[in-house]
Amino acid sequence: MNEKPTDAGSPQKTLAPQRLSYKGRKPASAQASAAARGSSRKTDTKCELLLRRALWAAGCRYRKDVSTLPGRPDIVFPKARLAIFCDGDFWHGRDWESRRQKLSRGANSDYWLAKIQRNIERDQQNTLRLKEMGWTVLRLWESEIRCSPQELAGRVTDVLRELGYTGPGRSSQIGRGTPSM
Repeated sequence: MNEKPTDAGSPQKTLAPQRLSYKGRKPASAQASAAARGSSRKTDTKCELLLRRALWAAGCRYRKDVSTLPGRPDIVFPKARLAIFCDGDFWHGRDWESRRQKLSRGANSDYWLAKIQRNIERDQQNTLRLKEMGWTVLRLWESEIRCSPQELAGRVTDVLRELGYTGPGRSSQIGRGTPSM
């Protein structure tokens, strides 16, 4: 336990966040186990690749998977101070109220509910930390990226223009579909 002073001056005991464990749990099925092993990538997910290709075609140049920033954003425009996260619908709790009800009826529900709730809280904390550092943060859902990567790339270029980003080379090329040299 950690102690943290309260306003009254006396220490208050707080619980450190508990790490989730698979100990004593069994997969719901062989398919679920195989899916969990193969689909959980940290970088270069399909939705990231789709968005990055669309951004590159729009003339945007970026950094990827920047480990020095809170939350390790998937796509970063350092000069514009724009951090973009491509959040997976399941892992980051899209439509959380509906998803929570479905998960509560499934196998290992206590684990999954806590896991995804913690992911949501961590996302909020990282977004807040980045904003406090002067960054603009965009969080895009995996399913939206898959449906219309060009549309979301256009949204990103609009934000870049608002931030005064001129990109590498000529600023007129951002968002026009012509890569800058």
